[in-house]
Order: sequence, then C-alpha cells, then structure tokens
Amino acid sequence: MASEHVERKLAAILAADIAGYSRLSGADEEGTMRRLCALRIELIDPAIQVNRGRIVKTTGDGILVEFISVVDAVRCSLEIQRGLAVRNADFISEKRIGFRIGIHLGDVMVQADGDLLGDGVNIAARLEGIAEPGGICLSDDAYRQVRDRLKEEFTDLGDKELKNIARPVRVYSVKTGSDPSPPEPHAAAPGKSGPPRLSIVVLPFVNLGGDPEQEYFVDGVTESLTTDLSRIRGAFVIAHNSALAYKAKPVDTRQIGRELGVRYVMEGSMQSIGSRIRVNAQLIDAETGAHLWAERFDKLRADLFDMQDEITARLARMIGIELVEAEGRRAERERPDNMDAMDLAMRGWAIINQPSSLDDVRRARAHFEAALRLDDANIDALVGLAESYTLEGRSYASHDLSDLSEHMRTAEAATAKALRTAPNNALAHYVRATVLHRMRAPERALRECELAIGLDQNLALAHAYAGFMKVLLGRPEETEAHIAEAIRLSPRDPQLSRWYFFRGAADLYLGRIDDAVEPLQKAAELHPNHNLNHFFLAAALALLSREVEAAEACAAGQRLDPTFSVARFRELAPSNNPVYLALRERVYDGMRKAGVPEG
Repeated sequence: MASEHVERKLAAILAADIAGYSRLSGADEEGTMRRLCALRIELIDPAIQVNRGRIVKTTGDGILVEFISVVDAVRCSLEIQRGLAVRNADFISEKRIGFRIGIHLGDVMVQADGDLLGDGVNIAARLEGIAEPGGICLSDDAYRQVRDRLKEEFTDLGDKELKNIARPVRVYSVKTGSDPSPPEPHAAAPGKSGPPRLSIVVLPFVNLGGDPEQEYFVDGVTESLTTDLSRIRGAFVIAHNSALAYKAKPVDTRQIGRELGVRYVMEGSMQSIGSRIRVNAQLIDAETGAHLWAERFDKLRADLFDMQDEITARLARMIGIELVEAEGRRAERERPDNMDAMDLAMRGWAIINQPSSLDDVRRARAHFEAALRLDDANIDALVGLAESYTLEGRSYASHDLSDLSEHMRTAEAATAKALRTAPNNALAHYVRATVLHRMRAPERALRECELAIGLDQNLALAHAYAGFMKVLLGRPEETEAHIAEAIRLSPRDPQLSRWYFFRGAADLYLGRIDDAVEPLQKAAELHPNHNLNHFFLAAALALLSREVEAAEACAAGQRLDPTFSVARFRELAPSNNPVYLALRERVYDGMRKAGVPEG
C-alpha cells in the first residue's frame, strides 16, 4: 500500500521560552501571567508580525514561530531581547523575565492544522535550551544565511551534542547588545550625573470618590498609562509594581524623584460625578517640584475597557510631547554648547510637535541634521528629518519640483534606514506614510498607516492620516470615521489643525460644502501659517457664494505663498486615482471663484 504523502518544506524556525518560568510563577503566578500577556501584546507579537513570522503554537511559557527568512528570524529575536532588557531594568534580578531563543534552518513536516514537526523544529528547540537567558543561539545552517547580511557580532560556540539529535550541531550565539541595566539612550547626558533623560514614574491615581468598585478601574488606568509611556523611544519608565509602593501615601515628588532616580513624576486623580468620570493629571519636575503640564477633562461613562483605553491614549500622547519639550529646554539650558545626538533630536521634535512656520520646520531640520552628524543611526533624528521634509513639501514651499523630489528621496532613505534598525517603531511607519504620500503612492502610504496602527492602536496620527489617504484613493466618504477616532484618542493634539483640514477636504470633495466650512475654518484658526488651510477654505466659501469671506481667505493664503496657482496645485496632485482627480475639479472651480490665479 502506498504511503500517505507528507508535505515538507524548508523553514526558518524560532523556538523560545522563559528561563526559570516555574520559579517566577511559583513566586507570583498572577503577576507573572499579567506581565507575560503584556509582553506578548506590546513586544513579542508585533515583532513577529513586522518580521513576517507565523506563530505555529504556544505553551504556557514558550512559543514556536516560522519565518520565511533566517534574517527575519534573527531580527525578530533581537527586537524581543532588546525590548525585554529595557522592560527588565525596573526589576530586581529574581523578578526579571528572560527568554532563551534558538533558531534553525531546516526541513519540516507540515500538519493539516498548520503545526510543524521534524528535526527542523527539534533542533531549534534544543538550541533554545542551551541559550543563556536573554541570549540567542543559531545552528550552523542558520548562521550561514545571516553572517554576511547582518552587522551583529556572532560567537562560535563549537560543536554541541543536542539531546535526541543524531549528530553534533555547530552552534553560534548572537551578541544582542542588551543588558539588565538601562541601555545607553536612557543614560544621563555626558558630563552630568543624575537621573536618566526621559525618566518618569506614573504614581497610582487617586480614587477621590473612594468607591471600591472603581478602584480596579483607577489602577488599570495607571498601569496602562505606564505601559503606553514605555513605548516612547528612549524613555525610562518605572514599573507599575514599583510605583504601587507609593499608593495612598503622602506625596513629596522631589523625594520620590531621588528615591526612584527619575526626572519627572506624573500624578492624577479620578472621580465619579453622576454619569461622568472626571480625570485630573499633572506632570511635575521631580528635581524642582514645578508643575510642567496639567490636564482636566470629563468623560461620559461607557464600557470600562473603552474608557480606560481612551483616557490612557489621550494622556500618553500629551505626556510624550511634554516630556520631549521639557528635555529639549533642559538641554538648551544646561549644555547649549555640548548637546549630544539625543538632545538635538529632542529639540527638533519639540519644534515639529507644534504648529509651525516654514522657518520653524527648517530650524527643526537643522537640529536633526546635527544629531545625525553625531550619530548617523539615531532613530528619532532619522524619522524627524523625514518628517521635516514632508512638512515643507506639504506647504508647496519648494517652487522647484526637482527640489521637492530630491527632498522626498532623502526622506524615504531616512525612514528606510530607521525601519531597518527598528522595524517595530510605529512612528517611523507613520512618517514613512507621509513620505509615500508626497511621492504619489497613497496605496502604500495607507498600508504603512495600517501597519503603524497595528503596532500602536492608540497612534492618533496614523488614524488621521489613514483617513486622508482614503481621500486620495477616491474614498472620501470613509475619512470622517478615521478623523473621529484620531480626535477621540487625542482631542487637544498639536496636529489637530491638520485633522480638521483632512475632514474639511473630504467634505469639499464630496460636495458637502456647508459641512466643509467649519472644519476648514478651525484648521485655519489653529494653524494660520499653512497656506492650504486658507485656499481650501476660500474654495468652500466661494462655492457657497460667500464672496467677501472667500476673498479674505484667499488673500491670507497668498500672503503665505504669493506664487500659488490653480495650475501648480493641479500639477502637484498627490494621487493618480481617477475618482480623486474628478472630485478635485470642484476644488479648482472654488479656488478660481475665490480669486486664485489660474497659472
């Protein structure tokens, strides 16, 4: 009788599990499981997704992943181990979660349910077993695929006898560059001792009403906010468990700063008021006790998880902006002639984060360029450089189209380099979307937005930009939902003017002229230095026969860009989608009626 055919293939297999899982679980089973779940959501699963991996199966403390490329498998492993090193910095050694990872390239058998069997899987599992906690071991077959393709340092460990594997396997380890202590980006600036830059503790929020049913919700907001702030590149965030030691105790922020070694303290409170939840939050300089930022808002009661998500997303976005601004001011004050790459990148982002003029954009770019001269791989500077070019291109300030094309090539190269180093950086994917938009590739830009949202579902910037890409793809009726989600997540965002512009533009393209006027007016009020805010508003007003107001809006745009014309606006259309181009004719007509010259 003929034997049943078995499907086989060559695959890169990654096997990982937690070192000392039984000990960790025995000491704190629930806490260990919570941390492990958070790691899966925030770090491990996104790393696998970005590097094109497929999770084959999981166990309580282990995971088996298939990749089409060993390079992808190693890059994924490095992302995970380096991310773990950052998260472990807040824990004593006995409580740190350390993964062992093994990688092999070999033949596997494919089961009907997608499971994989065979020596290809077994060798990866055995390699994982001999790896150090926080380490990565590769077989010789896997090593040959990456030795000339990755810049990482490999160590030859020699031939190893692996349990139940017939022949010895040559094994190599990868130097991850991770360390139990905080990595270099968290360090204090050269020549100055003290707490790390961007270091913060989120103190347990106070439950003002004392309602015990609300206590879990309040603690959940604090923990989620700690997690969201940890996503800020270069941030050093004290673990939630450590911050709990200060719950229900008198707060002296300067003492807490000294005890925990942080520069900033965030504290807040929550209170039930009828059908609403009131949230108060403050960001405090732990060295001086000065209040740097405060926010108060009311939220209608809803599903607890939805409320928690919205509150934490809103606070995390604003705190991230304020931290960068505070650190930039500190650098200019304390070491104006000795700023390092991180200082300079933060100064650039402090400018970019606020509505700005063309001069401001170019000033920010100068900071990013200076940072890259000191460290040509600085992720924040690379992403910031690209964003500065897209901001300039968006204003059509470059009269020479060859200059605009060269700027976009530079921006594309910068985002590509950033993503090679940090493929899980959601902000880098978002900025790459803005670059692709200017390169007339809205389909690819939308995919980058979707990838950014997959990595960070609370990235309001990506939600809003996805909505605008729908306009360029001839689907403006879908835009409003995206903009509404962005505003829900960050209702006082510095980029709010752009989001109102996106919504107003979508309404204008759809012929909903009355609806378009209000968001376009808001865009112009919030960011009066952006020419298109005024020209689009002028077009909408003219189409409504509000000639005097239209002429005023047109004049405001022309003061910013005297060379703007209908012909140049048509020439720079960022999409070839026929539906979009047809809808755009309405805008040209409105601009002509408002007084914008034809050419």
